[in-house]
Amino acid sequence: MIDAAKMYYQLDYSQQEIAKTFGISRPTVSRFLQQAKDEGYVQIKINDPRENNEHLAREIEKKFQLKKAVVVSVPQYQDAIVKKYLGEGTAQYVYETVKDGDIIATTWGTTLYEVALNLKDKHLKDVKVVQLNGGVSHSETNTYAHEIVNLFGKAFHTSPYFIPLPAIVDHSVVKHAIEADRHIRNILNLGKQSNIAIVTVGAPTEDSVLIKANYFTESDLKVIYEKGAGDICSRYIDIHGNICSEELNQRTIGIELEELKWKEQSILVAGGAKKVDGIYGALQGKYANVLVTDQFTAKYLLERVCPVQEASEEDIEDFMKKAT
Repeated sequence: MIDAAKMYYQLDYSQQEIAKTFGISRPTVSRFLQQAKDEGYVQIKINDPRENNEHLAREIEKKFQLKKAVVVSVPQYQDAIVKKYLGEGTAQYVYETVKDGDIIATTWGTTLYEVALNLKDKHLKDVKVVQLNGGVSHSETNTYAHEIVNLFGKAFHTSPYFIPLPAIVDHSVVKHAIEADRHIRNILNLGKQSNIAIVTVGAPTEDSVLIKANYFTESDLKVIYEKGAGDICSRYIDIHGNICSEELNQRTIGIELEELKWKEQSILVAGGAKKVDGIYGALQGKYANVLVTDQFTAKYLLERVCPVQEASEEDIEDFMKKAT
């Protein structure tokens, strides 16, 4: 079987020539070749020049002055598929970099739920896991806040700290009253002390988890749709990385975006056509020093998005058609 495989793959013999050499039938040679692949004796690797992710990652690091960029290959540019592959890639990166004594803080949403689902167990000492912002929904929409923090705690064998509160309240005085509670304040302070923050960016669209969670009034939504490029930790930013509404920001429970700038690792996990403006805004605002994204989004960030103008859906679609 192995001799046949060597002749076929290394010496470019045809299956008919191999059959004649060994005095066997051509179908038998075909079965040998398939068996050699099935049993791992033959492994086929295709080097696709379009998927030069290492080069893309270095260019992203240079352009946005990041500590690290991880570019994950996705087979199709569809949201569910992008999230699945980003979840796997980020979980591997976290597994490789988390060390004894780290405080890991995470936000929530469907992208980070994929990360949490793919985390592998790692036995470390004195690791803490804490929720970065409130995530209790006012609707039937699941934010996955509890599940994500719980899965992170399970992976690193520690009891996690939760924020059992909504992300946004109706009045700033309510927020200040809540944050004055000693227990809530201790959890929020732990999020500030964390050296690793893992966040994503949400799109300002009707199907986003944050908007479906029913936190916003009609006037809130008007501001979000008009000015928002995306949200980080439930705080909406524009394409330049500036807060869209200070009034809305003052009603949001959780870490301030400025605090993300000083983390040892502030890891932004995001990709997909709906999120390119939000990702760009987050990088412009310097809220992340590590980016995990897909190859299509990476190319778009490098080639098309500019800091003075938001990309239209038509621009993004045209670019992605060319890229794929």
